[in-house]
Amino acid sequence: MQASDIKTAAVLGAGTMGHGIAQVLAMAGIKTRLFDVAPAAVDAGLAKIQANLDKGVARGKVEEKARALALEALSGASELSVAVQGAEVVIEAAPERMDLKQSIFSDLSEFCAPDALLATNTSSLSITEIGQVCSKPERVVGMHFFNPVHIMKLVEVVRTDASSDEAVTCAMELARRMGKEPIDVADTPGFASSRLGIAIGMEAIRMVESGVASAEDIDKAMTLGYGFPMGPLRLTDLVGLDVRLSIAEYLASTLGDRFTPPALLRDMVAAGKLGQKSGEGFYTWEK
Repeated sequence: MQASDIKTAAVLGAGTMGHGIAQVLAMAGIKTRLFDVAPAAVDAGLAKIQANLDKGVARGKVEEKARALALEALSGASELSVAVQGAEVVIEAAPERMDLKQSIFSDLSEFCAPDALLATNTSSLSITEIGQVCSKPERVVGMHFFNPVHIMKLVEVVRTDASSDEAVTCAMELARRMGKEPIDVADTPGFASSRLGIAIGMEAIRMVESGVASAEDIDKAMTLGYGFPMGPLRLTDLVGLDVRLSIAEYLASTLGDRFTPPALLRDMVAAGKLGQKSGEGFYTWEK
């Protein structure tokens, strides 16, 4: 299947990443169903998409016609079989739990068309393990998007040893159709972006922990000295300290002690200082 032939998509999970992925699919002219087991989450996800589009129109970034067409292409569903019916591509964006993702992909073998492209948006979990529960693991790839999805350009297309060249090519072309820049990455822990991002983020936290400099000054060192668009500690706040802790623990278990999370990160997560979503992390945020 070619990406240009895709007319219908399903996005599984209506959270931050899921509704963002659904938005860019709809803006690419693809009929998109946003699924979540909680109907309220579906409604909230669709409302956030409309708010993003409204803001885009207000800022002159999105044309009125494009907003109307995207909203027309979107619908919600709280039954998996309904969400994926007739979909040529399914992108899973559920929470980062292997058991949950495997359960979803096992069900997709039953409900999806035999040639549908099946992608997971995981940022660090093994695509091979997720795909091995499918009847056709060759059609499973990773498509790792970045937050906020409608703004960030990168998509990591992750191939396993079982992924077919056709599936990888389709995912790469689909990412470009969505206005993204894809990179082709092997299924290794942390892929490319998470592995490098976590390494820098954990070292930045260790520097705060040992009193090298303040969070603000460490971030300035990277934005002004190395041209990073955002410092690693501010980025940690935006991603969520709990999310970064989970990824670091996984990478430490697979790649070694150099990814072991600092005690400061564990203490902050235990204290509920999760970053922007809790109002406090390495920075103070207005909710």
